[in-house]
Amino acid sequence: MAEALGVDLGTVQGWESGRRPLGNMKAAALLRLRRRLGAMGAAPGVLGLLDPAMDADQVIGAALDPPESADLHPLATWVHTRETAHMLAWALTGVTPSALAGRVPASRRGPSAAAPLLGASDRAQIFDHLRETAEAARRPGEALLCRQALYLASYDRSSGAVSWTAHALHGRRGNLTRRGWSEHWAQARSTATALARLGDPQPLLDFIERSLAGDDTAEAANLNYWAYWLGGVRLPQSDDRFMQERELTAWDPLTLLRGLTYGLHHAPGYLDLYAHTLWALLTARPWLPQASQVLAADLRTRTEDLLDGDRITARSRRELTTVHYVLRERT
Repeated sequence: MAEALGVDLGTVQGWESGRRPLGNMKAAALLRLRRRLGAMGAAPGVLGLLDPAMDADQVIGAALDPPESADLHPLATWVHTRETAHMLAWALTGVTPSALAGRVPASRRGPSAAAPLLGASDRAQIFDHLRETAEAARRPGEALLCRQALYLASYDRSSGAVSWTAHALHGRRGNLTRRGWSEHWAQARSTATALARLGDPQPLLDFIERSLAGDDTAEAANLNYWAYWLGGVRLPQSDDRFMQERELTAWDPLTLLRGLTYGLHHAPGYLDLYAHTLWALLTARPWLPQASQVLAADLRTRTEDLLDGDRITARSRRELTTVHYVLRERT
């Protein structure tokens, strides 16, 4: 590998061990490395994860060595995507990102790690930092820092941590009744989804009913956020204000439909939010199934499977019935 890349062996070993993080490379050198790896046959989808992996490294570094000012914290300066969150989860929980399913090689001979899982002491320090950051972020302008720190803190599933996170999240349940987009609406959405991950689905159902359904501004904000989270928005966003865009023209609707379709059966705690977002997307863009007959057929099969079962709520059943009707009429 070192010979093929034109670097010395110690450099490659430094990349693998973390002693020489890729994020510390000069921009031109990193660009050459990415191009060379692609030419050598590296999967484009894996190369595309270098950016979120380095973003995750930035968050981990800030947790282990906090910046002097909260304004400089990476959780305060850009809105993270699903890929970044999954990379962080890989380091904090050992769960392989879905984008790398089936791509992680078997362990080699000798003391090689099966995943980039951090040591117990580092994980404890990072989760402590996330909780402290979420509690301290009270000033105007720190809403993004607070909601992202609190969301990531919910990855800690130890008994005491779950209790703290649930208590902190329930303390923000008052935001679930706010209608129309605001930074409080964005916090409410993160609060509801984090509680769903912890096994409490009711706040998410309340959020859909009270703060999302029937409000055009909130429906647009939800679609905008999903599109960003699932990679449909190409440009990084420095804060949550991009959710206010009402024309729904800043992202690729097919990318959003694809992400929702393939995530539908893999996130049971968020099924109601997936169902509602699919309904809203196809209501706003009823022509979308015609853009990909294969994708539409796959979604139709998945909705039929859910409608034939008994594990969805009455609202999700109504909305998925509408989704199924649109798919049937347009394909």
